[in-house]
Amino acid sequence: MSTSDFHTTPLRSHYDVVIVGGATSGSSIAWYLSINPDFKGSVLVVERDPSLQFSATKASNNCIRQQFATAINVQIAQYAADFVKHFGAEFPPDECVPNPPIRNFGYLYLSNSSKFTEVLKVDQTLQASCGAGTQMLSMSDIKAKYPFFYTDDIDSGSLNLVDEGAFNAFGMVQWLRCAARDNGVEYIRNEVIGVSLDGSKVRSIKLQSGGQITVGTLVNAAGTRAAMVSRLAGIDLPIEARRRYTYIFSIDEPLPQDLPLTIDPTGVHLRSYGAKDYLVGCPPIGPDTAVDVNDFSFAEDAWGEKILPVITRRVPQFASARVTNSWIGHYEFNTFDHNAIVGPHNEISNLLFCVGFSGHGSQQAPACGRGVAELIIYGKFQTLDLSVLSYKRIMQNRPLMERAVI
Repeated sequence: MSTSDFHTTPLRSHYDVVIVGGATSGSSIAWYLSINPDFKGSVLVVERDPSLQFSATKASNNCIRQQFATAINVQIAQYAADFVKHFGAEFPPDECVPNPPIRNFGYLYLSNSSKFTEVLKVDQTLQASCGAGTQMLSMSDIKAKYPFFYTDDIDSGSLNLVDEGAFNAFGMVQWLRCAARDNGVEYIRNEVIGVSLDGSKVRSIKLQSGGQITVGTLVNAAGTRAAMVSRLAGIDLPIEARRRYTYIFSIDEPLPQDLPLTIDPTGVHLRSYGAKDYLVGCPPIGPDTAVDVNDFSFAEDAWGEKILPVITRRVPQFASARVTNSWIGHYEFNTFDHNAIVGPHNEISNLLFCVGFSGHGSQQAPACGRGVAELIIYGKFQTLDLSVLSYKRIMQNRPLMERAVI
């Protein structure tokens, strides 16, 4: 789909629902609204860059997992796995739809201390209680299953090979967007620069092009720009953009089996990418602090100074690693508790959020998008109770901390 397919001027002066942000979360909400027979309203999605070139979606490492530390995130991930596995049934077959839908090489968290092993055990118990297939592995178990790893400094690990691995996140958002548009959702290439309130409700929005639109419900799904959008309505969100590095590399002799997405104790994570190459990513070398939403520069030599020493130690066979591609992505990081903010504002009744995913947006968008659509149509969550992720917890200073953030 070419960006030229998106006009800049809305066809109406009023919409029942306006969604700010047309990447995974915004398009998921739009699609779920468009397929629900109980919803008869009009929907406008305002996206400043329809190419999504600098969105968290486009920079996604396309991963899916259930190894979280909060039950709601495990349940959201299970919903996503089911959604992705039925991707081919939901959408017409296309080269964007992966086969199989999930490449189940799993996630492997490595622990180099008894203290972190106890954390992994607590999380494994929680995950198992939700039906996830996570198992604890000893150092010898890891060595037997993945003999290419250096494990002398490893105490244990947690591994789940069921519905954990990689999927086509960008393909998913492309189809969500196409299907929503086919169902009557209007997308425009524009930017919201003003929000007008009438008491405890949003009355209208102002577009960069100069137009004014009245709204029934306004949804903030603006990703790393969510805090900027909210400030237009006088609301502070604890969300900021944080830099993440990703590199694709090849080696002389590929490993004899898939490399699970391995979270090294250093914070570097690596996995199989294509048939014979690999993906590795990491946070910044120094403090993990906010960056400008437009800053996608390589501010440091993350490959040479951080990644290469780690991957060649953990997998000695990676000594011949050669970078073939690289990019910078941004997390829409929720500094309050690293969890999504989903649902209505506590005072402005027709303002809803679907933001703050802290690196998990692609896999959490199906469940959260459906949840927001249900709130708009029915006034309550129906499929999955996402109320613990409400904005209210921020106002009441009740963090729901998610520590399993890569």
